[in-house]
Amino acid sequence: MQLDNMILDTEGHVATITINRPPANSWSLAALQDFEKILDAVEKDNDIRVAILTGAGEKCFSAGFDVSDAANTATSGPLGQKLWTRVDRFPKPIVAAINGHALGGGLELAMTCQFRIMMDNPKAKVGLTELNLGIIPGWGGTQRLMRIVGRPKAMDMILFSKRLSAGEALEIGLVDAVHPPEQFMAEVNAFAQKIAERPPIAVRCVLEAMAEGIYEGMDKGLAKELEGSGVVASSKDCIEGFTAFMEKRSPKFIGE
Repeated sequence: MQLDNMILDTEGHVATITINRPPANSWSLAALQDFEKILDAVEKDNDIRVAILTGAGEKCFSAGFDVSDAANTATSGPLGQKLWTRVDRFPKPIVAAINGHALGGGLELAMTCQFRIMMDNPKAKVGLTELNLGIIPGWGGTQRLMRIVGRPKAMDMILFSKRLSAGEALEIGLVDAVHPPEQFMAEVNAFAQKIAERPPIAVRCVLEAMAEGIYEGMDKGLAKELEGSGVVASSKDCIEGFTAFMEKRSPKFIGE
């Protein structure tokens, strides 16, 4: 797979996706197309149970849209929103390892990930700053930020283009954990490994049911939950889970 703007590494059941356009790791049309290839590969690979998404270098997770690629906006705008929504509905957990600034489309991407862990770097900020340019968040920010932190806080952040530190983001629930630089990736990898040890079929069914409820409403979410209950009930992992419980040992799930 030819990739010019992204890096995909796998170790065991964990994939690491790196936005490789330092120092800002901004999104051009070509970068978005590379990202789509990676999402296809990760979704199809049954050995991959969880992915980590991070940025190359030490300055930015992602600073959002690449203004130097503005000529492709008519294509990249809709594609960005489509891919960010795909991440939000992805059948495998994706952990955003926010190792620097996450601004504009970069924060919009981080918000689509199922978990967000941020480096405790005093220089790193997160925010939807588009209104400073006279534009608005266009890759889901107006919807997902208020879903995470509530409408009043989201409006305050967006309308005034506020940038939050790691501690401030943690306080309002925008990120799930904060770790110092020297421990950051070790903590992220340890967390991803814990997810990888969970039953992958059941994890997928939970993610699909939650996404269905968010996007299609509670009735359809409940229907998807019932469907998932039937899927896991007939799995080998279900037998292993109950057997391990009776034998008082840790289960070893195989994803079947």
